[in-house]
Amino acid sequence: QVQLVESGGGLVQAGGSLRLSCAASGRTFSSYNMGWFRQAPGKEREFVAGIDWSESNTYYADSVKGRFTISRDNAKETVYLQMNSLKPEDTAVYYCAVRLYGGSWSNGSMDYWGKGTLVTVSS
Repeated sequence: QVQLVESGGGLVQAGGSLRLSCAASGRTFSSYNMGWFRQAPGKEREFVAGIDWSESNTYYADSVKGRFTISRDNAKETVYLQMNSLKPEDTAVYYCAVRLYGGSWSNGSMDYWGKGTLVTVSS
């Protein structure tokens, strides 16, 4: 079992920044592929960013490229999502997720999920 706890969400004005954190426990963190997803009101959950277990590769949705940065600290068993130049359309519940093995960055490929943290961007 893997437990994931997100934090760092809140209310921010458009153009502002937030950093989300996701603390993991339960298995060998350094072997996980980690991802951030989000779900806006009335919409399906979508992929935002991912980082593989080796930290060699990062992946981003087109909508956040150049604004968001995913990183991880294996010693702290934590993955981060730095979000800059936030827009009202970034408003959503943000979820951290683990993919234990290879595969795509789709909802169905992830093995464990956190409960989410709400990000609200005001215009």
